[in-house]
Amino acid sequence: MVESKKAEVIFWSIALPGFGQYLNGKILKGTVFILLEFIVNMKSGLNYAILPSFYGNIQEAIAHTNFQWLMFYPCLYLFAMWDAYRDAGGGQEPFSFLPFVFSAFIGTIGVVYSPVFHINGVYLGVIWLPILFLILGFFIGKIIRKIVINYNKEGSSSV
Repeated sequence: MVESKKAEVIFWSIALPGFGQYLNGKILKGTVFILLEFIVNMKSGLNYAILPSFYGNIQEAIAHTNFQWLMFYPCLYLFAMWDAYRDAGGGQEPFSFLPFVFSAFIGTIGVVYSPVFHINGVYLGVIWLPILFLILGFFIGKIIRKIVINYNKEGSSSV
């Protein structure tokens, strides 16, 4: 039951930050996350950037994006996911927050470089590059978590 609850809140948090909190009965916290999501989304022009990005008009998406606001989005998005996951009973293992933290951090780097990063002249833009960086950051966080846990085990066994 707990495992399905953790998965449910993660997937609803992916849909919209704050929904996972609602499922956990944290109505005020969920409302704050939803309001923050709407503010950052509107100020950054994120929804406007999604359509041209899906149609392959990356330069149009970049031109209409406010990067000062968009840089907040990965951290808000991943923190809302982590918070809902933790409230649903997840995150009890040591350093289980690291994949979420590194996903937010590397995702923000993806936002920063999205207007200039290209592969052979192909720009991924303000939607696709941050998503790829979020995924990359998640796996980097998992690797770092494993290293930290192993280091802590070695350090405690030598005492």
